[in-house]
Amino acid sequence: MTQTADSTDAVVLLSDEGMPVGTAPRATVHDATTPLHLAFSCYLHDDDGRVLVTRRALTKRTWPGVWTNSFCGHPRPQEDVEDAVHRYADRELGTSITGLTCLLPAFRYRAVDPSGVVENELCPVYAARVDAEIRPNPEELVDHRWVDATDLVRAVAGAPWALSPWMVEQVAELVGLGHETAGAPLPAWPFAGARSR
Repeated sequence: MTQTADSTDAVVLLSDEGMPVGTAPRATVHDATTPLHLAFSCYLHDDDGRVLVTRRALTKRTWPGVWTNSFCGHPRPQEDVEDAVHRYADRELGTSITGLTCLLPAFRYRAVDPSGVVENELCPVYAARVDAEIRPNPEELVDHRWVDATDLVRAVAGAPWALSPWMVEQVAELVGLGHETAGAPLPAWPFAGARSR
């Protein structure tokens, strides 16, 4: 069920087992003791199999200016994660998406920003095809690039310090699951072989 438009912008708090235990305002949940909460990450690809990476806005509270996956977000209480992915595609990139596929349904990570702010998320990882021109929201990102999947894997391996910690972990898990074959071209990574939902 999708939350109505006049709902407060809250995140879903989770138990260690990943079960909902409450909500908190999104604007106040991230600090030095961030509780586990629900989020998502999404990787967009184009007709050539390239992956969209984005550079976070310099005004972001955590990891400002860092390169990361296409976009991330937080489902609202009572909102399907897939609905939240579509909502954020429009909000952050001004575009629509098709073929939404869950690649890592149980991905979870904890990371501490250099400023001391903690990310602590159960963060299913999705892939989708971009369905319209991208019109990035400057409040969310300052740059973007369409990159060959092989180059993205190499960047993660060679310069993880320049990228978001969640993308580094996600790419490693996707490669480990066989979304990359060593030495083979990766025209559709990380989307090939994933099961649609």
